[in-house]
Amino acid sequence: VSLGFYKTLFSAPGSSTSSEIPEEEQKEMGLSDGLIRFSIGLDADIERTYEMMRACMEELNIL
Repeated sequence: VSLGFYKTLFSAPGSSTSSEIPEEEQKEMGLSDGLIRFSIGLDADIERTYEMMRACMEELNIL
C-alpha cells in the first residue's frame, strides 16, 4: 500500500518505509520500534476510523 493511498492507513515506519535505513540512523531520526504513522483517509465511516485509532492508542498506552 502506498502512503499516498486515499484510505486510512496505519504503518510502522521502522519496519516498512524506512526499513532500509540503518538502525543507528533511524534512532537519530527519531524512528523507534513503537512509532506508528497514522494517516486519516477518505473512508466512508469516519467514526469507525476514529474508534480504530483510539483503540490502537489505548493499546499502546498513549491515551
